[in-house]
Amino acid sequence: MGSAVHLSSAELYERALKLLPGGVNSPVRAMRAIGRDPIFIARGESAELVDVEGNRYVDWVMSWGPLIAGHAHPDVVAAVTAAAEAGTSFGAPTEAEVQLAAEVVERVPSASMVRLVSSGTEASMSALRLARAATGRDKIAKFAGAYHGHVDGLLAEAGSGLATQGIPASPGVTAAQAKDTVVFGWGTVPEGEFAAIVCEPYPANMGLVLPPDGFLAALRERATQSGALLVFDEVISGFRVSRGGAQEREGVTPDLSILGKVIGGGLPAAAYAGPPELMQRIAPAGDVYQAGTLSGNPLATAAGLATLRLLDEGAYERLERLTAALADGLREAAADTPVQVCHTTGLLTVFFSEEPVRDYEDAKRCDTEAYAAFCRAMLDRGVYLPPSQFEAWFPSLAHTDAHVERTLEAAREAFAA
Repeated sequence: MGSAVHLSSAELYERALKLLPGGVNSPVRAMRAIGRDPIFIARGESAELVDVEGNRYVDWVMSWGPLIAGHAHPDVVAAVTAAAEAGTSFGAPTEAEVQLAAEVVERVPSASMVRLVSSGTEASMSALRLARAATGRDKIAKFAGAYHGHVDGLLAEAGSGLATQGIPASPGVTAAQAKDTVVFGWGTVPEGEFAAIVCEPYPANMGLVLPPDGFLAALRERATQSGALLVFDEVISGFRVSRGGAQEREGVTPDLSILGKVIGGGLPAAAYAGPPELMQRIAPAGDVYQAGTLSGNPLATAAGLATLRLLDEGAYERLERLTAALADGLREAAADTPVQVCHTTGLLTVFFSEEPVRDYEDAKRCDTEAYAAFCRAMLDRGVYLPPSQFEAWFPSLAHTDAHVERTLEAAREAFAA
């Protein structure tokens, strides 16, 4: 038997371009924003990635957030292996679904009942359908720079004004689908009547931009006064910034929560959650239809449960300390380079900007070419960063002080270059 021939990243990409649109299955992976071809990964170990050529990187992307425990954590691998041996999918209820829902209810302030689904996009689409059914209204208020999955009606972007009637941000989205979305600047309390006001409480899809003081409480007040449902998209912040997400940290409870990433521990899982009076509207308890063959999949629930069980108070203290050390070190490493480092527990963004970044307009003014050059220089030095100025870094429990120091050493050289 001859040994298997392993293709390089360049060879794999050339082949992928003929088989996959753009050579990838999700756009940011193509690395076009930083002006290079993608890196094909062979495996992950703890907080590191190894590419198909055998190059090793400190990984600050961590699959865009789910891997808060690190790559191939032994507890998660054991749980998934045991689940797989018992059967990968049944399309019928299992005990693990009930356990995962109970874990969510115990942690997340707004959650009394949970519907499990397979992706964040599916969760946000379903939560907003429920909000429209519950209020009898059509319009949704969202914020510029926020991404709530590739739902047709939510792929609307803001113009120059504070509030803009939704215009499609992607071909294939009809004007009719986008017109029920009204886009506001982050930090602006929406005026008008809406089925829902939906936001990431800690926006992390324009890079991390924390809410102004009192803003989330003002949204809660406006939603209550106007009869809208307040929907927090905690796909990124849920179980990451604290046990119960940003809503627990900020002391503001939404009507509905959208959860994803960490809840699946690296496998496809997401959820939406809220009080019984809303959630009982969902079929088969009620008349709002939503279904999914792989919802509550045994492998995903196993990975999610194993991950959540690692996230105790001590875990968040470690994550907070490590993220702060990384953020402080990056500010210092930048020296005279004009950057803003925004961070909270388990999330961080380096903005190439002279001024603090407070909203999407500020984020769009960042020097994306400088970020691209920095990112390429970091990859050359064995540090894997989000290949986009508008994405967050994801520190994990697998990262150590040594990983931070390796990153800062590379950053000092990259900034200097």
